[in-house]
Amino acid sequence: MSSLSSALSPAARDAALTVMQGSEGDAELDVLVVGGGVVGAGVALDAVTRGLNTGLLEQRDLASGTSSRSSKLIHGGLRYLEMLDFGLVREALQERGLLLTRLAPHLVRPVPFLYPLTHRFWERPYVGAGLALYDAMAMLGKYDMGVPRHQHLGRRQVARIAPALKTEAIAGAIRYHDCQVDDARLVMMIARTAAQHGAHLATRVRVTGFLREGERVVGVRARDLETDRDLEIRARVVINAAGVWTDEIQDMVGGRGALHVQASKGVHVVVPRDRIRSEAGFIVRTETSVLFVIPWGRHWIIGTTDTPWDLDKAHPAASRRDIDYVLDRVNSILREPLNHEDVEGVYAGLRPLLSGESEPTSRISREHTVVTPVSGLVMIAGGKYTTYRVMARDAVDAAAHSLKTSLNQTVRDSITDRVPLAGADGFETRSNQRVMLARRSGLHVARIDHLLGRHGGLVDEVLALIDQRRALALPLEGAEDYLAAEVVYAVTHEGARHLDDVLPRRTRLSIATFARGVAAAPAAARLMAGELGWDDARVHEEVDHYRRRVEAERQSQLKLTDQEADEARVRVPDIV
Repeated sequence: MSSLSSALSPAARDAALTVMQGSEGDAELDVLVVGGGVVGAGVALDAVTRGLNTGLLEQRDLASGTSSRSSKLIHGGLRYLEMLDFGLVREALQERGLLLTRLAPHLVRPVPFLYPLTHRFWERPYVGAGLALYDAMAMLGKYDMGVPRHQHLGRRQVARIAPALKTEAIAGAIRYHDCQVDDARLVMMIARTAAQHGAHLATRVRVTGFLREGERVVGVRARDLETDRDLEIRARVVINAAGVWTDEIQDMVGGRGALHVQASKGVHVVVPRDRIRSEAGFIVRTETSVLFVIPWGRHWIIGTTDTPWDLDKAHPAASRRDIDYVLDRVNSILREPLNHEDVEGVYAGLRPLLSGESEPTSRISREHTVVTPVSGLVMIAGGKYTTYRVMARDAVDAAAHSLKTSLNQTVRDSITDRVPLAGADGFETRSNQRVMLARRSGLHVARIDHLLGRHGGLVDEVLALIDQRRALALPLEGAEDYLAAEVVYAVTHEGARHLDDVLPRRTRLSIATFARGVAAAPAAARLMAGELGWDDARVHEEVDHYRRRVEAERQSQLKLTDQEADEARVRVPDIV
């Protein structure tokens, strides 16, 4: 690993902007990435580990869009087998094994699913053949499979594993495994790994236009939203990884581009673990797609919908109709139905689907495309979360071609399949030492396990904070699952600049508590104030904004239509 720090501190952001503007005597950037989601962070890591001088700009926070609002699965996409999209499934399963066993074992973990069988004769051989192929593709890939193979179950076995299921309505089930991840944390760790290898990253910077020399793009104009300063950043190649904002970026170059991205809204609801008695998750067919019921710590994530969205892209809103749809579908298989009072959290994300055909969004392929609409600009769109590394590699390959043909600069091949993410190194050792770490730190072993599952081998940095300031070993007031140290660490090492960054993404309090994080907001803001120099007025502003944001989300979720839900949600825009 590089000797550079992976910490995304306030000082590191300032230094990154200084370097990217060229005021430190550094050479012009080779690659500037626009977008701090999973693909953008992956592109930055791929580029910098090939030896390219790399920068990244994100208009809000890392993973603030689609990349923190997924189903939180690292999976092959079982339903794509039925669409005969074997290449996408094979590629995704290979990446699943790589993430689980090599790149991010501290963040990615296996999760069991039941596929209930409702037709007595034909369904078991049909689904069984599909899952046999799914397992075979995983086993024949370049990397370890990392999860158990599928298993056929009778009705009685299903009843023991999942008492919550209406077993009288099924003929048995097939159990198989995929993987899950805290999606926002994975993005943040990819970004930290890129920083550790020398990439320059800055959030809260909005790209407002492109710098041109003739027809060639040679950089961007941008605005630092934290200081209201206008910036010019030059780069030999700009790579756009802005997801659902791709069309807007294309408009900045005069609408020149071969991509048209359609946003599809996916809504998930979160309920407490005790509301559904089962040792495994479920996957259930719906009229248009599939429904996942996913075990997630002390909660269940249930989703998703798949509907077109052409309203506010920064804050897609879940309507009551969306929530009713999800609850109705899951209740069709449960003995004890869920209702709105059981819902702890709701979140809506937008998938950037490559469009161009008049087909429903649930049928549009998740495969990605890379184009170079004008010299010096590479654009990537489409794809699925699991295959972010492949998308990043392909985008940097296109940038490398541009650098070679126009500037005679040769670029090495991608090596990100051999670069563990921040926190992977030392994870197994520290896991074996969990009792010793608990004894040394004075924390309960369960707290150490929690920290290991979020930080991996970087747990030492969190424990060092606690060593220096014992008060940080206390639970966060209003959210006892987290330590006060984790809020401070989010600012000093993980790039958080606002309360909105900490409660929904560095922690998941906005969707994993009935209070949606409001109870923890004052204490978290006070902890952040000490690191960011906020006065009492700023603390009050951050807390007030967060409360109003949560209330706007609650109000939107009472509205019947997308239009009404959007109108309720956009009343509280971003704090910057």
